Amino acid sequence: MTTAHLVLAPTLSYFQAIFMGILQGVTELFPISSLGHGVLLPALFGWHNLVSNQGQQQEFFLTFLVGLHVGTALGLLAYYRSTWFTLFMGLGRQLKKSRTSGISSLWRINDAAIDRNYRRLFIILIGSIPVGIAGILLEKELRVLFAKPLAAAIFLTINGIIFIAIERLMRTRGKHVQMRKLDNLSARSAISIGSAQVLALFAGISRSGVTIGAGLLGDLTHEDAATFSFLLATPVILGAGLYKLPSLMGHLGDGVRMQTLVGAIFAFVASYFSVKFLTKWFSSKNLVPFGVYCIIVGLLCVIRFA
Repeated sequence: MTTAHLVLAPTLSYFQAIFMGILQGVTELFPISSLGHGVLLPALFGWHNLVSNQGQQQEFFLTFLVGLHVGTALGLLAYYRSTWFTLFMGLGRQLKKSRTSGISSLWRINDAAIDRNYRRLFIILIGSIPVGIAGILLEKELRVLFAKPLAAAIFLTINGIIFIAIERLMRTRGKHVQMRKLDNLSARSAISIGSAQVLALFAGISRSGVTIGAGLLGDLTHEDAATFSFLLATPVILGAGLYKLPSLMGHLGDGVRMQTLVGAIFAFVASYFSVKFLTKWFSSKNLVPFGVYCIIVGLLCVIRFA
């Protein structure tokens, strides 16, 4: 490692790591955009070591986020551990059935004989495919273009407007629509709802929020839309973190691995309690308060960074 490289090496305090870990764990699940807040708050605090879009500094921040994403995903896994266990048990039972009924039976999810838990696992996995492909192809480019304070503030405002509009539409539709349960969700609807996550590649648009909104438009209840959103998020967030984990182990992680580990632990705890709170929230409440928050904070930040 050269002297020049040592001079340019970014720094990260443990306070910043803890703060960003909690922020990631909360805002990834609360429908207020983790990437948007991850851009806006460091900029407001003057933490230029985290928000610079210049070369190594940008790569350093993205590498740090890898650990936080893994911590967040593990928090989700911990909360839904029994659910995932049940889903994979369903996969095991369905694989046994396929020995006699043929491998093609794995794709016939509308068959009455299909295992219920396998079917749910199937729609979660296929719902995760669109954002996985888009993330690999577009994430870095979109972060470079739009992961800036003013752009994030504008998209955060749009995020809030989307929530208010969806909830108003839901009230207008009222009793004219028969709400369906998650177990009745079709593969096409799962892909459609999962595709909404692509919007979260824009800093300021919430992954959980747009998937909950898409679920509502697909006639799911708030509770089932939130559950599907959180289950969809687990493979996406964990996959994105593990995909980029080698960069943390490489030279970009030099000097910040322990801080990243600490941040990931706090992200784990924050995500666990966030999803615990939100599952109760959406059993009786809606997106409106989060929409109002995003509009107010977004507009204030537009004024600040314009």
